[in-house]
Amino acid sequence: MKLKLGIPKGSLEVATVDLFRRAGFQISVSSRSYFPSIDDPEIECMLIRAQEMARYVEDGVLDAGLTGRDWVEEGEAKVHAVADLIYAKQSFGKVRWVLAVPEFSPVQSVKDLEGKVIATELVSATNRYLKKNGVTAKVEFSWGATEVKPPELADAIVEVTETGSSLRANKLRIVETVMESNTQLIANLGAWKDTWKRRKLDDISMLLQGAINALGKVGLMLNVEKSNLDAVLAVLPALKKPTISHLSDDHWLALNTILDEATVRSIIPRLKEAGAQGIVEYPLNKIVM
Repeated sequence: MKLKLGIPKGSLEVATVDLFRRAGFQISVSSRSYFPSIDDPEIECMLIRAQEMARYVEDGVLDAGLTGRDWVEEGEAKVHAVADLIYAKQSFGKVRWVLAVPEFSPVQSVKDLEGKVIATELVSATNRYLKKNGVTAKVEFSWGATEVKPPELADAIVEVTETGSSLRANKLRIVETVMESNTQLIANLGAWKDTWKRRKLDDISMLLQGAINALGKVGLMLNVEKSNLDAVLAVLPALKKPTISHLSDDHWLALNTILDEATVRSIIPRLKEAGAQGIVEYPLNKIVM
């Protein structure tokens, strides 16, 4: 039996393949094929645009796939959300779909767009947002380069952003957030009811979330005399509590902990001052909670 898994083609592709690598799966993508190879004989991969993923999963063409929650909601797809995976193409966080207008526009809220034209790729969700706010406006589908359309081709746009830098570069101002989104692992409802496929998806989900948990963190091992333990613990942060082990010398202990990589350069000197020795920093691929 095989699990048919959709990998998002396009902006999320590189980040997704890298996340699977951290989780322990090697995916090889060829520019000539839409069927990447993976070093798990129980998985069969297919590259699908994130915008279309939920439809193919809902229809059963794929057992599962990775796509944005925004595209699931846009198509109102009936699928099972296996896990939220907080990563995007440039960062490991959520993205926002925002309502944006030219810097000089008098528009200050969605209410000011009554009777105006809005360009977006997220048409259905934008229409629902306008209806929720009691606004009637013309929402046009944008095939791309949405940022360049105001003011000549549209009064406003609804566009996805991680940092807002592209909007600022195009002299656009964010008015409101329409929705937040993140990547999800989704499953076909029938596949989720299948015992083997559900267990396979649970395993994949656990490993992917473990890889995300490990991002930006490192492991730290060190030795300390018992008399200096309290001083070292006062310096040392931990994911929960450091693991403390006894060494062959009864006067010494070994500590193992996890911390944010960004704090290592400031913590290691303080640990040394507190009496720590044999300090070893090592990378992490997964942290499974």
